[in-house]
Amino acid sequence: MSNQSQSATQPSVSQRELAVFDLDHTLIDADSDYLWGEYLVKNQLVDEANFRARNQRFYEQYVEGTLDSTEYGEFVAGFLAQHDMPTLQAWRDDYVQNTIAPHVRPKAQHAMQMHIDAGHDVLIISATNDFIVQAVAALFLDDATRIIATPFAIENDRYTGKLAGQPSFQDGKLFYLEQWLANQQAQGVTYSKTYAYSDSKNDIPLLSWADVAVAVSPDDALHAYALAHQWAIEDWRI
Repeated sequence: MSNQSQSATQPSVSQRELAVFDLDHTLIDADSDYLWGEYLVKNQLVDEANFRARNQRFYEQYVEGTLDSTEYGEFVAGFLAQHDMPTLQAWRDDYVQNTIAPHVRPKAQHAMQMHIDAGHDVLIISATNDFIVQAVAALFLDDATRIIATPFAIENDRYTGKLAGQPSFQDGKLFYLEQWLANQQAQGVTYSKTYAYSDSKNDIPLLSWADVAVAVSPDDALHAYALAHQWAIEDWRI
């Protein structure tokens, strides 16, 4: 699958616009965090009974909006800490190409390309960890600086099993987004208009931040909220 890259010619600072895309169930028709756990089980890289039960419980908590995202992050990071980086990257590459790539939503690609063609900057933001997001986002963008995800700590080229900061979840997404925007401003880049796309009630803070909010194949809570606030609602399901 060919990558989409930002146009080399950017409009002036006063004309720059930014489109922010959630990843799971927005750009892809799946949850990349949950499917990573299923990939590990399928390939007998973890104890099936214990890992699958915990992975399923965490996913259900995410859907319900009750997830302790730090606890979940450390659950995922704990596996990464047991293996060296080349081994992890080989597994990840296989996972992304064979499990995630078939879930890429064509309507998501089209929406992102429309922004790129218009000269807008594009940012992918996710509650999923940066180990997974870096690889999945590469299906859409070449620029790794346009990614925000939950950071996992690394020491001596190995994952420690801990987070390197707060999870990029709910208000945490805005925390990291504001840092990213401040860094852009320090480089002389500001945005006159912003767009945000997401499927989840967990991203109501992110969608409320944007000038233009788009609820993408939303869950019931977000669908109701979007209707009440006259946000656009689009169906990108495959």
